This record gives sequence, structure tokens and C-alpha cells, in this order.
Amino acid sequence: MRIFIGIDLDPEVRAQIGRFLEGVEGFAPDARWVRPESLHITLKFIGEQPPERVEAITERLRRVESSAFEIRAAGYGFFPTAKAPRVFWIAIHPGPQLPELAESIDMATAELGIPREDRPYSPHLTLARAGGGRRSGSPKGRKADGPHATFAVLEKRLAAMSDLDFGTMTANEFILYQSQLSPGGSKYTKLQRFPMNT
Repeated sequence: MRIFIGIDLDPEVRAQIGRFLEGVEGFAPDARWVRPESLHITLKFIGEQPPERVEAITERLRRVESSAFEIRAAGYGFFPTAKAPRVFWIAIHPGPQLPELAESIDMATAELGIPREDRPYSPHLTLARAGGGRRSGSPKGRKADGPHATFAVLEKRLAAMSDLDFGTMTANEFILYQSQLSPGGSKYTKLQRFPMNT
């Protein structure tokens, strides 16, 4: 089972992002856009695990403690850079609790032999990826041109808009998800919910 841990979006925040997507998808028709219903804030991606390991991970996650906290979705950016964008995302503005929760989960799963994260936690919501999928290697010639052209019109339109703000929500649980890849994009199933202290 391919699994990860994340936080689901509040329906109102999701609806606001959905309306925004309807308005901007046409500015980057070659990009692969994420469906609003599948948006989530990833805390830790684990990957393929056998069912008995998933059970052990679930048991260990039950012992992770956190209090509910506020998250704001506002602003946007491009990975790896705005000059050669391959991924378009919305920024997440948490207090210190979100990175602390991600760290606690990282440490908890490391006790079960799952590798620790090697990069600082950077919460965001991926909205679109440049078409053509996962090209790797040196960013020369057409490889750099393709992704840049994909988002060129979108970047211009966004620059002309006022600040993007999709609202604030309270995170009061984190979720263990299963991810199933399909031709229409990944499908996410909630396997287990872990409530936070309110």
C-alpha cells in the first residue's frame, strides 16, 4: 500500500480554491491540474508498505500528541523557481505547530525504520504540474523551455491579480491516507483519523 500522512482541507477553504482553479486553469491548459477534492497538506510521505507495517505505523501514530491549530492558505509560488517553473502551488501559513507536528510524525515513523526527511518541512498545496511528467537530468534546451512555457501566461495573469487569500481553517486531526495511482490522477482513501487535542 502506498501511504502518506496529511491534513484534510476545511470545506470552505477547498471551495475557495476550487473557484480559483476554475478561473485560472485555462491560462495553463497544458499543465496537469489537481482536482480540488484531492487537495491536502502533506505531513509525511511514506510510500509503499505491506499491510502489517501499515498497522504498526497506525499504532505508533496514535501516540503522537498535538493540539488543534490554525492554518491560513494564501499566496502562491512555483517550484523549483519562477524562471523555470515545473510546479504551481499555494502557500500554507501555519504557526509553529504544523512543522512541530510534521517533526513528531517524522520521529515516530523513524522508530519503525522509515527514513527521516532530509529537507526542512515546507507546507504547500500543489495545484498543477507542467505537462510531460517527471523529466530529470540537466535543465538544458527544451526541458527548461517546456515547463517555462506551460506557466508563462498564468504567471502574467497572477502578477496582475490582488493578493490571493483562500481563508483560514482549524486543523483538528491528521489522517493516514492510501494513494492509488490511476490514469485520471491519484485517488486518496482515508485509512485512519488521528484527532488532536482541542
